[in-house]
Amino acid sequence: MNTHQVVFLLLDLALIVMLARLLGAVAKRVGQPPVIGEILAGILLGPTLFGDAFSAALFPTDIRPFLTALANVGIAVFMFVVGLELNGRLLRGRGPIAVTVSVSSILLPFSLGIGLAFYLLRTHPAENRLGFLLFIGAAMSVTAFPVLARILTDRGITHTVLGGLALTCAAVDDVLAWSLLAVVVLMSGNGGSEQWAIMLTPFYLIVMFWGVRPLLRRALTADVQLGSGHLTTVLAGALISAAVTEWLGLHFIFGAFLFGVVMPRAGAEALRKAILERVAEFNSEVLLPVFFVVAGLKVQLSGIGLSGLGELGLILLVAIGGKFGGAYAGARLHHLPVRNSAALAMLMNARGLTELIILSVGLQLGVLDQSLYSIMVAMAVITTAMAGPLLRLIYPPSLADRDQAVEAHLLRPPALVPAEAAS
Repeated sequence: MNTHQVVFLLLDLALIVMLARLLGAVAKRVGQPPVIGEILAGILLGPTLFGDAFSAALFPTDIRPFLTALANVGIAVFMFVVGLELNGRLLRGRGPIAVTVSVSSILLPFSLGIGLAFYLLRTHPAENRLGFLLFIGAAMSVTAFPVLARILTDRGITHTVLGGLALTCAAVDDVLAWSLLAVVVLMSGNGGSEQWAIMLTPFYLIVMFWGVRPLLRRALTADVQLGSGHLTTVLAGALISAAVTEWLGLHFIFGAFLFGVVMPRAGAEALRKAILERVAEFNSEVLLPVFFVVAGLKVQLSGIGLSGLGELGLILLVAIGGKFGGAYAGARLHHLPVRNSAALAMLMNARGLTELIILSVGLQLGVLDQSLYSIMVAMAVITTAMAGPLLRLIYPPSLADRDQAVEAHLLRPPALVPAEAAS
């Protein structure tokens, strides 16, 4: 890097961090999760409002590869934290209803998304039609576990029956959605990886679950305080795992996520909390805002026209209707009250950063073109922004205590779920 690049990179990082912090605080003030403001900060610095010349002046072409590299590190750490926050204890006492709601809230939007993809192929032709169909279906099926946790925390209903059930469903949904996306990535090509490398994926999974997991359990389950050696081991392991899946052709997000999943839970609560506080906080304050800007630089909504608005409306209809309908039907199947089923279904529509990551993968693989990517980003923002206000309308705070007593016979009390990494 020359002096010009260093100066611009440091100034850009300062601008990104400050603007993300400012708009995140504004979003929180109006009752939205901060991630909404941070995503909007990325779009604001992109070409949508002020044009390509403005974005090019702020973020010169020779600086963007460095920003992209930082963004990738931020996403890898974020995916590790998402995997780390998944807790099998959430399923205790609510496994059947959580699995039913999660599966139905994926199957319906996925099916509708495939139908939508056939329509979108008319204006957004794709070389790999099957990959495109599967990707649109997967993109319609996403729920953002961290964003949902933040909404519940802000509403103070994390420890209610509805809050615990929503977190459980979102956790199961996350596992299913990432598994589905892994299949889509495989169908869409190996991203330059040698074809034979993908055959090593089952071996990699065996090593992670039956090799790395026991080693981590022995090394980290003494409930020890987090020291520099532990932090180095954890972060290095997450990054190495991410590098392995990238080499296999699965994308680095899956390796980082899986390393978080295999991290020990029982006996390592203090260590886990310290990791979330020290790693997730820095990541959310510095590296993730860079990802929002890198993603926002590829969003161009100013020229989508009436046809693009029509596509956005149709995408919103499928995304919201499919997710709401699937989750609502699954909840009612287990005799959850109508209002609570509707509130749960609305919460499952929060997509946030998770959707943005998936869309970035689709753009990188060439599954999405820029115009469809921009429209899908708008869908992610809208569906996330609407979740909180509609939840207040459907499930006002006055109902929480009453429903906790009414539903106690249906579900066991929810386990504690940290929200430190929720954006």
